[in-house]
This record gives sequence, C-alpha cells and structure tokens, in this order.
Amino acid sequence: MSMQKGANTPVPVPSVKVELGWQSGPGVPDADASALLVTENGRVRSDDDFVFYNQPSHASGSVRHEGKQQGPAVRDVLAVDLGRVEPAIDKIVIAASSDGGTFGQFQGLYVRIVDAAAGTEVARFDNPGATSETAFVLGELYRRQGAWKFRAVGQGYDTGLGGLATDYGISVDEPASAPPPPPAQPTPAAPPPAPEPQYAPPAPPPPPNQYGPPGQQYMPPPPPSAPAPQYPPPPGHAPPPPPPGQYAPPPPPGQYPPPPGQYAPPPPGAPMPPPPPGAPQQQGGAGKISLTKSSPSVSLTKHGATSGHMRVNLNWTAKEGAAKGMLGKLRRGVDLDLDLCCLWELQDGRKGIIHALGDFGALDRAPFVLLDRDDRSGAVATGENLTINLDHTADFKRILVFAEIYEGAEDFRGMNAVATLYPVGAPPIEMQISDCVDASRDVVLAVIENVGGEFVVRREGRFVLPPPGRPRWGKMAVDQAYNWNLEWVAARGKD
Repeated sequence: MSMQKGANTPVPVPSVKVELGWQSGPGVPDADASALLVTENGRVRSDDDFVFYNQPSHASGSVRHEGKQQGPAVRDVLAVDLGRVEPAIDKIVIAASSDGGTFGQFQGLYVRIVDAAAGTEVARFDNPGATSETAFVLGELYRRQGAWKFRAVGQGYDTGLGGLATDYGISVDEPASAPPPPPAQPTPAAPPPAPEPQYAPPAPPPPPNQYGPPGQQYMPPPPPSAPAPQYPPPPGHAPPPPPPGQYAPPPPPGQYPPPPGQYAPPPPGAPMPPPPPGAPQQQGGAGKISLTKSSPSVSLTKHGATSGHMRVNLNWTAKEGAAKGMLGKLRRGVDLDLDLCCLWELQDGRKGIIHALGDFGALDRAPFVLLDRDDRSGAVATGENLTINLDHTADFKRILVFAEIYEGAEDFRGMNAVATLYPVGAPPIEMQISDCVDASRDVVLAVIENVGGEFVVRREGRFVLPPPGRPRWGKMAVDQAYNWNLEWVAARGKD
C-alpha cells in the first residue's frame, strides 16, 4: 500500500520490520535508518530512547537496528515488537540520515512497514521529494485508542542526524567530557603612544563584511620593547625593524604588492643576514620549519624552492574528550571529515576555487594546482593533499589554502589540524592549528603570495564563521574575508 505524505493506516500486526531502501549506483550516498521512542510530549525521556547504528537496541527490547543489506537494492532494517513498547511511549519516529551527500541524490528512496511474521507489506511511503536534506523523519508508528497506526511524515532536515535528534530532545550540543572552551581573554590595557613609523606596521582591521570572530583572536602580538634586527629595508629607507621572528608582516587582504614600508626582499647581491632569534630555521637537511603566531612567514624563494611540485598536506585529529557522549555516537566511527580547499588567483586576473565537491584543478594548465584525494577520516597517513606546480611561480598572484569541516564535528573547537608544505629541495614547512573558540567550520591555514617575484608563505590560523543562517556556505565566507570576489550560486549537494 503506497501512501501520500500525511496519510495514515492501521498496523494490525504485533511486530513489524521497518525497511529503509534505495537503489545504489555512482554518486549515490549511503544512508542509515534510526528510531526515536518519544512520549506524549513529543520528546525522548533520555538519549537511551534513540536506536541507530551506534546504539542498536532499546533497553526494553521493543526496537532493534538489524543492520544493512548491500547490493543494487540497499536495505537498512529496524525490527519493532509493538507488544513490548513501554506504556510511556506514545510513538516511534522512523528517521533516516545520509552519509556523504544529500537525499536529493538518492534513487528510489522509500520506507515500508512489513509484517515480521508473514513478510507482507502493511504500508509504504516513497521518496518524499528530497533535495538538499541530510536527514528525514519518514514516518511514525503511533498509538490510537489502544491500537497502532503508521503515518507518512516526510519532514526533512539540512542539519543532519544531529539536528533531527536535537528536535526530539537528544542531548548533542554539549558532549560529555568535552573540554570547556578557554576563558575569554581580558581586554588589554591601552597601548603606549605609538613610536615613529615602523618598517612593518600592523595590518588594518578586517573589512565589515568579514565573517569571523570579533576581538583579538587574530591580532598579531604587540612588538617587544627591544626588537631584534631582521632583514634590511630597501635602499633609501631606514625605518625600525619588525618584531623578532616575523619574516614578513601580513599585508591587508587583497593588497598586492604590499605598500611602501612593508616587506620587501633585500637588493640583488646583498648578503643574507642571519635570522633573528625565534625565527623559523632549517634544522639540518631533514628538519622542519615551523610557522607560528610569532614567526608566521617564510620565503620559499630564499630557501631554494623555485621549481618542482610542492605538496600541501592536511591531517587532523579530535582533541581528547571532544568526540565522546551522544555527539560522538552520532558520528559514524567518530570519523572527522575535513576537506582541503584553496582559492587561487593568477597574474592575468583569472581566479577560482578548488575543493572536493567541485573542481580538483590541474598541474599542467591553469590553475597549476591539483587536489589529489578526498580523505574522509583523517586516519590515513597521507591525509588530503594539494600539489602546487612551482614551475609556474611567475604565473601566480596568490593562493589561499583553507580547510572545511564536511562532517563528523560541529566546529573546530574539538579539532587539531596540521598542515605541512613539502617543497622540492627545501625543508618541510609545518603549521599547527588548534585554538578555535567559536562555531567556525572553516579555517584559513596559509596564504602563499608572489611578492615582487618572491614566493612567500604566511601562516594564517584564522577561523571563519559561516554567514548567518547559512551553515554550509563557509567557502563563501572565506572568499569574502579575503576579498576574492568570486560569484557564488546554490548547487545541489554542494556548498
């Protein structure tokens, strides 16, 4: 019996199988069936009233997740013994969540109620008209005057299984044992009067349309009282040097090349001065250069990385305690899926974005950048990688490398991410990012710029909030924060 949305029908048998099914094929994601046992007020009594792949049986024995049957026709099955449902339970909500895509990508999606003893179909509800949803309430088994009935619901969620479960009272916002966010930093005292114009003035505040946390999360540290000498200024200029360890102060987003008084390489033929104390240094032939908040920049050109393919690697882990409790259970295997992305701009004005749900790029033609894998767990040693063809350094204007949470976590507060650049003929360059204090789902790792013919890597470590009401549009927020000015349109299954 095929039903329309909102229709209901009696369930005259004592036990049923609830079958979620669809047709597999290229580009079709996976999905999981689940059930919530709710009371008359429409909410669960506790997280124990949620039955799904990581909590497969209810304590009463009334609902069990029996598992998935793969093949051309995929089925995920729940078993429901209506006679064992506790009197306090008013209805059993039948839900589904997608894994790796949206329900608009499914073919032949349905849910049906089958007599567990006879195997005959009692009710069936076909595809509820899904588009961008990642979770659905497909139907519900409910009591009416001592008997059981089934209603076709078809209510979709763009917030995944976590968002659906929250609506029914599941506690997923604050996982047990998760470390509290660090306390807010006190407001600093007013700085002393500014000295004479410096060689490296601080960057201006971000533009008003920038989506990012307020305050001082991204402000560089104040200069010490006795800055150490660093790279000499161009001939004819003698301003004071920048703070120790800072190779090149970050220019304001979108300003290329930097204005007079900011970073400029030494004149041709000038000897290279020794790096200041605390600056990133090469540790022998196999060492690493670590870019930090106090030492954020390094010149690829000065380290001899002027050709070949430079790999940019991303790996990540969850902070201890951040993926426990019901939030952790909702993430299949507690896997964290981060996508490595980049915005690129060439000297001739061409620009664009490379990401796992769109263009993977190319090395032998513009943009001369290639994303070579989409690691969905962060568990493999190779992680995710971008490759940049440094044979075309002269063609690049700027490259912005960033990471975005695809699934497995609500934001970067529970995350440790490590980005490493592997240039040919130069030591690896490593950046560790782990200090998010807000709900950002995107983090800008580094900006690589052509500054007067010199290729400079600058660590950003900047977390970017999505636009209000658009949690899946983080890429657009990164674009706006750095004035890339790409054109953005909504696309099914993509951000």
